[in-house]
Amino acid sequence: MSQTLPAQSQQAPPDLPRVLGASQATAIVVGTIIGSGIFLVPREMMQDVGSSSLVYLAWIVGGLLSLFGAMTYAELGAMLPYAGGEYVYLRGAYGDTPAFLYMWTWFAVAKPASIAAVTIGLARTLEFFPAFRGLAAHVPGLPLLWSQVFAIAVTWLITGLNYLGIKKAGDFQLVFTVLKGILILIVAAFCFASATGSWANFSTAVPRTQGVFTGFMAALIATLWAYDGWNDLTMVAGEVRRPERSLPIALIGGLFIVGVLFMATNAAIQYILPAAQIAASERPAVAALTIVAGPNGAGFVAAAMALSIFVTLNGTVMSGARIPFAAARDRLFFRQFAHIHPRFQSPSTSLVVQGLLSTVLLLFLSQFQQHFELAVFAEWLFYMLTATTVFVYRRRHPEMRRSYRVWGYPVLPAIFVVCAAAVLVSSYAGNLEGSLIGTALILLGLPVLWWVRRLYPGPSAPPEGTPQI
Repeated sequence: MSQTLPAQSQQAPPDLPRVLGASQATAIVVGTIIGSGIFLVPREMMQDVGSSSLVYLAWIVGGLLSLFGAMTYAELGAMLPYAGGEYVYLRGAYGDTPAFLYMWTWFAVAKPASIAAVTIGLARTLEFFPAFRGLAAHVPGLPLLWSQVFAIAVTWLITGLNYLGIKKAGDFQLVFTVLKGILILIVAAFCFASATGSWANFSTAVPRTQGVFTGFMAALIATLWAYDGWNDLTMVAGEVRRPERSLPIALIGGLFIVGVLFMATNAAIQYILPAAQIAASERPAVAALTIVAGPNGAGFVAAAMALSIFVTLNGTVMSGARIPFAAARDRLFFRQFAHIHPRFQSPSTSLVVQGLLSTVLLLFLSQFQQHFELAVFAEWLFYMLTATTVFVYRRRHPEMRRSYRVWGYPVLPAIFVVCAAAVLVSSYAGNLEGSLIGTALILLGLPVLWWVRRLYPGPSAPPEGTPQI
């Protein structure tokens, strides 16, 4: 096992308990990835590429790229199994400033915006049911929709669950991820069992909205969005039992499970709907089940979508709170964020502040997807930088114990890095204004880092588990 620096042995803050098993870790991967994307993106993908074969090629390529990233992260996570994930890997390889800017981006922008977008998405999905139609109405006397109030309540419900300890949140994730998978398989089974379906639909096509290469890249980015979230497990690596074994199993096995469920759902939709109907339908899965089972079928899909989003929210809240917690332990953020609740053994301050930031977004901002898109390019920037650290650690620290080594090194990690760079360039080109604003938000972390260093003068704590050079 890698050595921990002596400087940390005396007055090191207490650790979060390692209580998550391999099954719960896998559920975090699967449950966080599978949100509403699989039910929605088939429309955009079909419009982009125009044919079933290219849609499936995009799913396969996107799945493989995500798998290459997960395999790379599996080596890093098994080698450095500490809270914070990418923050830990970046700090050990490149120092305090890149790691702090990563933490700042996730803490101040990406995670709160993601939580806000997910909870509003949950509210809008539930509006399908008559009992929730009132969510679209305004709160009397206030410039708020009931959907915003509902989203805030759900945010604090899941924050409260995580406040009570990651064991409870992990058990919740496991149970409801299994239920989510069962519901998705039932949707697929209903479609394939229907007499209204036809294998001929797989050979149908529609005119492409873009050129072949441009359209395929747009569809690929849609699949990468659907697969996004596989990295969240590394943020809670400090609470996983036997991480040298559990993290690679959960990251790689979880992505295989997600790939099977995504491909099955997409095939089921195409079995019922020809390409033209998929391209024209706002919610292809709902349209397919409506044909198969009428309004009850549409309600079943809406319920599956709502549950899927709910479980994704739990994984997002759980993982996001660990990043500022890890930085605070290293004296690179306000020390209050390193507080561990004495009874529940959770990063309670970090969870509460994350919930407050999400609430602010839900109260005062309306274009949640637009604000979330501001951080998309930042996510891929840090995916790319984090993946490059595997080369740094191999070169600088060949002595560190690696219970798992990424297969195909150095080719597969290099492919992921190059493709992440391509996504980054595409994001900048497609949303230049948003990307520049996002860049400014990242750089705002520099004066915060200066402030933190003024508050806590002296050297920060050395990277966990990394031997001195």
